[in-house]
Amino acid sequence: MSVPQSPQVPSAPKLGSALRQRHVTMIALGGIIGAGLFVGSSATLGTVGPAACVSYLVAGIVVLMVMRMLGEMALAVPGVGSFTEYARIGLGNWAGFTSGWLYWYFWVIVVAVEAVAGAAILQRWIPAPVWVIGLVLLSVMTLINLLSVKSYGEFEFWFASIKVAAIIVFIAIGAAYLLGFGHAGSAVTNLLGNRGFMPFGAMSIFAAVPTVIFAVGGAEIATIAAAESDDPAKSVAAMTRSVILRVITFYVGSMFLIACIVPWGSIVTGHSPFVAALETMRVPGAADIMNAIVLVAVLSALNSGLYVSSRILFRLAERGDAPSPLLKLTPHKVPRLAVLLSSVVGYVAIVAAIMSPQGVFLFLVNASGAVMLFVYLATACAQISIRRRIERTEPERLTLRMWLFPWLSYAVVVAIVGVLAAMGADPALRPQLMASLASLAIVTAAYLLAARRRPSEGTATGYLSQLGVASMEGRK
Repeated sequence: MSVPQSPQVPSAPKLGSALRQRHVTMIALGGIIGAGLFVGSSATLGTVGPAACVSYLVAGIVVLMVMRMLGEMALAVPGVGSFTEYARIGLGNWAGFTSGWLYWYFWVIVVAVEAVAGAAILQRWIPAPVWVIGLVLLSVMTLINLLSVKSYGEFEFWFASIKVAAIIVFIAIGAAYLLGFGHAGSAVTNLLGNRGFMPFGAMSIFAAVPTVIFAVGGAEIATIAAAESDDPAKSVAAMTRSVILRVITFYVGSMFLIACIVPWGSIVTGHSPFVAALETMRVPGAADIMNAIVLVAVLSALNSGLYVSSRILFRLAERGDAPSPLLKLTPHKVPRLAVLLSSVVGYVAIVAAIMSPQGVFLFLVNASGAVMLFVYLATACAQISIRRRIERTEPERLTLRMWLFPWLSYAVVVAIVGVLAAMGADPALRPQLMASLASLAIVTAAYLLAARRRPSEGTATGYLSQLGVASMEGRK
């Protein structure tokens, strides 16, 4: 059977195509470079030592493999609109339902977390309560997303450009400091002194991967944005071939330089190691400069979080997994109700963060802790299934292939399961895994209820037949 170009439901409205290649490229870069790098990396450096750069490398390779899988599927079966829909194609409707809703939940929690983080930074300059600043930030980003997809793309392009420029400048200054001013000796001392390059042993490198992988995730946003671009195939191909490698270079390079410049034992968790490095290099105004950059990273995450969550809701409604009013578009092709619903959930989570930071909000955050890994796991399994079916029918569609298939695909599945197992073995991360499993159970129960109410749509057969790909049920 052939695979049609666009598997969209015929009666569903179509989103626009106002994004350009430059937008999608910077959205991919910006999706990965966030506050997790500029601030969150302090915890990794403090618990792993100089070898933290290896933890980022390992996590980055896993994400790179997942993005390569997505690239292969996006070019072989174009037009699905959201990368979570590949789980539906490969594994069935249940996987599309659960992946979509879990991914939506992950991003609305990100919206709340980033709004609170941005408010805390702005308190440095604005004397107002955190909840007021947080609600204002979320309102501004909601307005931007309601205007048009092009407004989102332009804001994200400049936000991401600032973040990328900041990292490049930091790497240049750090390299010049080490190579041009006679500090190579201190770099060796910082890397190898104080119990060596791996002060907590080789296993600490892998123990940190569960935490690090959340910082380097987010590139999949570009596959969602590509659906609203003028050339989706070109955008996805560019993202999978080069963008992720650049980001890994940024992460690993900056972590390595920080480990060379600052003694790892002096890095304080929760305080930006970039600030510590800049202050060591005597860069004036280091704290203010980095706080401004972190604020940009936070606003970028807010902007992208609202965009992604609204588009996921739109795609779920398109498949009948969310209320149909969410399909309504404005004249500028924006799913207004989907944006507003995601924003409202963000407002509720912000209030929870202020009223019950160690109770309700902590549970909400923990319940999203392993969600991204669940979605990545479903994506990897779907790629294996889709690849095998396309190889039997139309192998010429595989213009971009996953490396060393199927062994590398299997290795990615094993790696993700290993990260989940590591979370279960770590007392600090176990609550996140347990709460995330509760989220998975709730969404699965919701799917079963929905399937009982519409039994004729309870399998993936109808949707897969639109794609011309042999269904899972048909092979049983």
